Amino acid sequence: MSDIPKLIVITGPTATGKTALGVQVAKLLDGEVIGADSMQIYKGMAIGTAAPAPEEMEGIPHHMIGFADPRDSYSVSRYVEDAVKIAEDVIARGKVPVVVGGTGLYIDSLIDGREFGGAEADPKMRAMLEGQYDTIGGDAMLAMLHSFDPDRANKLHPADKRRIVRAIEVYLLSGQTITDHDKETQARPKRFPALKYALDFRDRENLYRRIGLRVDRMEVLGLFDEVQALLDAGVPMDSTAMQAIGYKEPALALQGAMTREEALDRVKQSSRQYAKRQLTWLRRDPDIRWIIWEQSPDIPAAARRIAGDWERAGQNFPSVTQSDGI
Repeated sequence: MSDIPKLIVITGPTATGKTALGVQVAKLLDGEVIGADSMQIYKGMAIGTAAPAPEEMEGIPHHMIGFADPRDSYSVSRYVEDAVKIAEDVIARGKVPVVVGGTGLYIDSLIDGREFGGAEADPKMRAMLEGQYDTIGGDAMLAMLHSFDPDRANKLHPADKRRIVRAIEVYLLSGQTITDHDKETQARPKRFPALKYALDFRDRENLYRRIGLRVDRMEVLGLFDEVQALLDAGVPMDSTAMQAIGYKEPALALQGAMTREEALDRVKQSSRQYAKRQLTWLRRDPDIRWIIWEQSPDIPAAARRIAGDWERAGQNFPSVTQSDGI
């Protein structure tokens, strides 16, 4: 990596110690943490998303956590817009931005300088196109998209209403296909060159054990009460926030669709499946530097390693794609 990094990324599956490591790295480098979790952004959802509690932050400023209304759908484009401003401010103040979270799309979009859609969304046009989709069906809408953007149309399924509608909307609003827009974006230099680290366990069972313990602790901390409070506040069952792992299952239990024990078992299972998807996403990135835990995370050693890498990053920093240890 030839570019001098502007920020540090600490990512990986749920329950791998990202929060604790991010705090320690920030303490060593006079940094501030920027959250990169698509559910920790919402207010009133600290327990089910395992958002860092004040005592876990250890005095380190944390941004992009617990600020969005859970009744709203907070998009990746909004995240990038907000997170870019924060990262630039942190850098301008001479601090080190430490991006911590498990939502790969958020992280990649932030550091790559990705823009979304090629045009601002038009609610009226979006509603019109969605109505048209409902009337004539996905195959006909996909054929319409194919007439001006065959590359994107060939990648989409007729049932993918959201992406089909957005691709057509972009073309009608901007005159540019979403395929051409994405090519232009990918050709640009990265907005924030980064040192990127991903956490994992050598033995998958250790990861799954930690996921189970985390879910059990969520119940003790009041997960079901948190979900009930969201429902009482008018957060709809079909909202993005309420569809998150750890919320939709307790919500169904509170409505009598299953027992609390069944809900917790489903949360554990879904969390394990999500961890697999997170690892699949991360393994495709050749710039990731892996930190592989044995029985439990060695946070101090990993923090020292990252801090050392950062201090050397202005030199001829070697490219590392895989590490069998800290």
